[in-house]
Amino acid sequence: MVEQFDVVVIGAGAAGMFCAAQAGRLGRRVLLLDNGKKPGRKILMSGGGRCNFTNLYVEPAAFLSQNPHFCKSALSRYTQWDFIALMQQYGIAWHEKTLGQLFCDDSAQQVVDLLLKECRLGQVTQRMRCEVAAVAKRGDDFFLTLPDGDIKTSRLVIATGGLSMPGLGATPFGYKIAQQFGLPVIPTRAALVPFTLHKPLLEQLSVLSGIGVPAVVAAENGVSFREHLLFTHRGLSGPAMLQISSFWQSGEHLTVNLLPDTDLSAFLALELREHPNQSLKNALAKLLPRRFVEIWFALLAIPECTLKQLTHRQQADWVMALQRWRVQPNGTEGYRTAEVTQGGVDTRHLSSKTMESRRVPGLYFIGEVVDVIGWLGGYNFQWAWSSAWACAQALGAVPVPADGNPGP
Repeated sequence: MVEQFDVVVIGAGAAGMFCAAQAGRLGRRVLLLDNGKKPGRKILMSGGGRCNFTNLYVEPAAFLSQNPHFCKSALSRYTQWDFIALMQQYGIAWHEKTLGQLFCDDSAQQVVDLLLKECRLGQVTQRMRCEVAAVAKRGDDFFLTLPDGDIKTSRLVIATGGLSMPGLGATPFGYKIAQQFGLPVIPTRAALVPFTLHKPLLEQLSVLSGIGVPAVVAAENGVSFREHLLFTHRGLSGPAMLQISSFWQSGEHLTVNLLPDTDLSAFLALELREHPNQSLKNALAKLLPRRFVEIWFALLAIPECTLKQLTHRQQADWVMALQRWRVQPNGTEGYRTAEVTQGGVDTRHLSSKTMESRRVPGLYFIGEVVDVIGWLGGYNFQWAWSSAWACAQALGAVPVPADGNPGP
C-alpha cells in the first residue's frame, strides 16, 4: 500500500525542519525524512554548541550566488527580526557576540527543541534513519521508494544541504535529484573553510599554532574582511580566513594586514625618537605576540638590531611583511571542516518567491542545497529560515481536496 502525504520534505536540518513545521501549521499533512539518527545535527554543533542562529545585519549583499538577486525576495519576506521574535516567543535567551552575530545564551539544543515543537504543532510525521532509494514522477505526483514502502506526494521539498561536514551525514543527494529532473547544478566547492599552506611556509609558521591576531584579509578581486586570523598546525584559519575563502580561487594570493589599527611607519618613527637604543624586536613586541615577532624575523632573514640601526629599506620590508603580507595558500581543508558548500542547484531555474522548480511543478529546493551562501556569522542560518518560510507559504497555498488527499 502506498502512503500519501500532501508534502514530503527530505532533510531534517534547519531549512527542512522549519519548512515542514510551517507547512504543517498551514494545514498540510507533512512527512519529514532524514538519513541520520536525529534531526538538527549541524545546528547542534554550530557556533561552538550555542548556534549562531542569525545576524542583526542580514542583507542581500552578504550572500553569494551566480544569480545574486535570487535571495532578495525570501530574505525580505522572512527577516532576522521574524526569527528573533520566534526565539523570544519560546523564551530562548540570546546575546550578540560580535558584528551582529546572535548566539543562544545556553545551548544550540534550544533551537532544535524549538523546531521540534513547531513540527509537533504542525503535526509533522518524522522518520529518521530513512534512506530514499529512488524518486520518480508520474503525472502530477512524486513516488518515493523507502525501505518500508512507497510514499506518494504532489509536493516534494529537497532540503538535504550540501557536502560540508560529511561526518554529519552530508551527501550529494539533493544535487542528484536536481540533475535527475533536468535542473543544472553549479559546480560545488568548500566555503567558509580554513586554508592550508605549502610545506616550507607551513613548517616555519607551525610553531605559531593557536596564536590569533586581528587582521584585514583581501582577495585578488578586492573583497576584504576585517576579523581575527588564527594560525593553526595546518595553515590559516579564524573568521577572517573563513570569510575570504568564499572569494579565493586556487593559485591566487591573499594580502594580509596583520596590524590593521597601526601605522607601522609612524609607530617606528615615534619609538625611534623616544627609545633609539631599543631593539626592533622589543618595539614590535608592543604590537604583536613576541613569538610571532621572532618567527617574522626568521621569515625576513633580517638580523636583530636597535631602532637607530634600522635602515630605511629594512623598515619598508617590515611594513610590507606585516601590513601587506602576500601569502599563497596551498588550498583549503575541504568539505571536512567547511561551514557551507558554495554552488548547488542553479537558482535561475527556481522561483525566488516559492523555491519551486520552473520546469518541474511540485519540486522545491531550499537551504544550502541551492546556489546561495552567506557570510560567516549567522547569515546561512537566516537563509535556511527565509527560504524555508517562503517555500512553506507556497505549500500552504496549494488547494487540498475535501478528502484530504493532495491536490494537483
